[in-house]
Amino acid sequence: MAATRTRRTERRENPLSRERIVEAAIELLDAAGEGGLTFRALAERLATGPGAIYWHVTGKDELLHAATDAVVAAAAPPATPGTAPRDAVRAVALGVFDAIDAHPWVGAQLARSPRDAPILRIFERLGRQVQALGVPRAVRFTAASALLNYVVGVAGQNAANARAVEAGTDRTEFLTGMAAAWKELDPEEYPFVRDIADDLPHHDDRGEFLAGIDLILTGIAPREHPAGPPSA
Repeated sequence: MAATRTRRTERRENPLSRERIVEAAIELLDAAGEGGLTFRALAERLATGPGAIYWHVTGKDELLHAATDAVVAAAAPPATPGTAPRDAVRAVALGVFDAIDAHPWVGAQLARSPRDAPILRIFERLGRQVQALGVPRAVRFTAASALLNYVVGVAGQNAANARAVEAGTDRTEFLTGMAAAWKELDPEEYPFVRDIADDLPHHDDRGEFLAGIDLILTGIAPREHPAGPPSA
């Protein structure tokens, strides 16, 4: 009886809202992945009935969309006024990278719904900085798309790689074993892979990701052309 009274009190003090539902959905997705997100599990976590949840969201697809959008919105907020465009791009990129690392299901959702708001948030944040860099109008779409595809693709792949390794595995030990396997590859078919194998165990995923962003930024930033000879 006391437990029932406490639960009813909690419901009165914390009225169900869409925000609470989305927060609980994110927790379930983090703990059990997309397969673990059911309205029954969500109702148990929120100490309510499925009908009350349906009052705020129509189904699982809408809930996944809302959860993804909430994570992305927090990871890639608008740039602070006065922030240099390159720094703003790096901040968005790292925010998304870290968010997908912490919530691996987000990468799959972004890849699944390319026209939805979550990925458009990222595209908008990156596109504004491409604009601020002075990239010519004719190639802004290409430049912003290159950044978007790199950020979402690499972040998603990094999260997938982490999930593929058994929990508790020593990273350096695992990568050292992989590097040894690379060295055993056919030298004629894989000369490059064999050559860089020793770099694999000690590389930093986050650092390599940022280095790639810098390479793209260097490629898309307008170049200053040297002044021509003075006219006679």
